[in-house]
Amino acid sequence: MKPPRIAGRAGDIAPFRVMEILARAQALQAAGRDIIHLEIGEPDFATPEPIIEAGVAALRAGHTHYTGALGLPALRTAIAGFYTTRWATAADPARVVVTPGASGALLLALGLLTGPGDEVLMADPGYPCNRHFARFCEARAVSVPVDATCGFQLTLAAIQAHATAATRAVLIASPSNPTGTAIPFDELARIHDWCATQGIALIVDEIYLALTYDAPEISAARWDDVFVINSFSKYFLMTGWRLGWLLAPAWALPALERLAQNLFLAASTPAQHAALAAFHPDTLSELEMRKAELEQRRNFLLPALRTLGFSIPATPQGAFYLYADCSRFDRDSQNLAQRLLEEAGIAVTPGLDFGVHQAARHLRFAYTQPLDQLAAAVDRMKPLLRPCT
Repeated sequence: MKPPRIAGRAGDIAPFRVMEILARAQALQAAGRDIIHLEIGEPDFATPEPIIEAGVAALRAGHTHYTGALGLPALRTAIAGFYTTRWATAADPARVVVTPGASGALLLALGLLTGPGDEVLMADPGYPCNRHFARFCEARAVSVPVDATCGFQLTLAAIQAHATAATRAVLIASPSNPTGTAIPFDELARIHDWCATQGIALIVDEIYLALTYDAPEISAARWDDVFVINSFSKYFLMTGWRLGWLLAPAWALPALERLAQNLFLAASTPAQHAALAAFHPDTLSELEMRKAELEQRRNFLLPALRTLGFSIPATPQGAFYLYADCSRFDRDSQNLAQRLLEEAGIAVTPGLDFGVHQAARHLRFAYTQPLDQLAAAVDRMKPLLRPCT
């Protein structure tokens, strides 16, 4: 039987290489190997108990039916309130769209703004799903090469150099995955002002904003014409609950609501009720303790990797990643990642997952394991790392 032809977009969307690494790491574990997981962008901490209890209570209370497409009104209000208390920024609850993870928010934003022939500018390296979402919407992701000289962030000059008549949106992540670097606010302000004058949408991914260690937490929500993406996954430790949000300009809400109704009806109702507890003072206190632990891990692993000989010229200000130039040891980061896994039992992500610009020179280390595990990983790496010829 001849199978039907699949759409071109499906063939153009590449898999995560990290999932191959994870699958192999799990197979080695099943065979008895001790594996240190530094590949997956997921904190090792459990969801705080108040959030779990609120989720269980919601289920027992029968909150298992659909909410409105834009989300539970109480949660939209709570999210808007978080902008006021955390980032001293006014946000109208009516502009909040609750989504199935930040992925749902990105899909809504790009589905609203782009179509065939349109272009979206984004940094390379960057989160791979961003370019794939653009492709899914039949738009083209324009990867703008960035490096340590600009803190691995887009600049207005780089945007202007790559913008064309087809540019419909600029996508910025701060702090970013895979580098953990944040964009300076004055540069973001210049980009915002230029986009506004050009009629180009500015999308800012802030899912790691509350995990900023060395820079002010300044949200792009201070401008009411920006599309701001955020999530309950990272800072709030709710990865598996699949809940995020989009703060959008008021003019976009009617169309976004129609898209949400048709694409996913609504985000998970029990997860939304659970997330209400994320903003309780006791929960936030626990989350800040977890954030401090992540900062301690960064402060250990960053100098340790540099001492081993990895080049990390741009110190990450947030998130939980280190993007390390490994070309001193191997000019093929995929090969080095495989060697570290097979010979040292350390799972890391090759740079090829995050773009093409100098990707073969880099590895991403996720410091999502306890300090003793990070120390063990450093010790295991030492015998393997020899300068290549």
